[in-house]
Amino acid sequence: MKATLRLCSVLPCLLISGIAFFSPVLGAPQGQQLAIDQQPTIRFVRNPDPAPGFQLTSLDGKPLTLADSHGKVVLLNFWATWCGPCRAEIPDLVALQNKYKDRLQILGLVVDDDDQDAVKNFVAEFGINYPVALASDEIRLRYGGIAALPTSFMLDAEGRVVQKHEGLRDPLLYETEIRSLLGLPIGNVKVETFEDTGQIILKNADRASELPGVDLSKLTPEQKTIALHKFNAETCTCGCQYTLAQCRIYDRDCQISKAAISRIIAALGHPAQPKPTPEKPEGAAPAPKER
Repeated sequence: MKATLRLCSVLPCLLISGIAFFSPVLGAPQGQQLAIDQQPTIRFVRNPDPAPGFQLTSLDGKPLTLADSHGKVVLLNFWATWCGPCRAEIPDLVALQNKYKDRLQILGLVVDDDDQDAVKNFVAEFGINYPVALASDEIRLRYGGIAALPTSFMLDAEGRVVQKHEGLRDPLLYETEIRSLLGLPIGNVKVETFEDTGQIILKNADRASELPGVDLSKLTPEQKTIALHKFNAETCTCGCQYTLAQCRIYDRDCQISKAAISRIIAALGHPAQPKPTPEKPEGAAPAPKER
């Protein structure tokens, strides 16, 4: 599957550059102000969509669904036992589950590892204190393919996806988002909202007015509307099973979707001119009428 092929090339970069420095002062007075360029910020999706549901069996043999965690903030963590960044963040996830156990539920979905006994041994070794289950390919696709590991989705208490994080992140970022969703003090941290145009839930790519690596500046507003419609109507032939728009968001390095989109833009910017009707030479006899 395409997502599997991309993991090995993406992970080293995420391990090196994915740790975003985030230093909120959780205990600071609410009235404390910092300079705009120094104030830490968290961002949530405006009008978020419900998280795709699933029915799994956890490693301890119990049913595992999102509905079981309704009313709690959920951190849905896609990971693998062989993934270095995944292993590095597990102690922080365990600590978060302990700290907010009554109002937070972390769910671990294992990717690309079918040996349940090996996963069970790993869970016991790391003292994982939250449910773990094997993620099927269908679930991975419903959550956008999971192009990198770890990938975590933050869900509010109503089961809606409000944020997505790829790679190893500062645990303070997770904790601040959790506290904000729980209505707990977050100190000097600013909360912003944004429209999901496919970067969180891939199916929302049809809302996007811009796409990664796509220059629409030379098109008129009418042509741009037509182009975006075509990007969302045509399927990429690279094997990803996504539309051209979704593929650009999912895989910016895909040359097939890039080429297809370039052809659409070129055709709209330089529409084919109708062939002129050849003029009849002067004095030519009229065409005979059919009888």
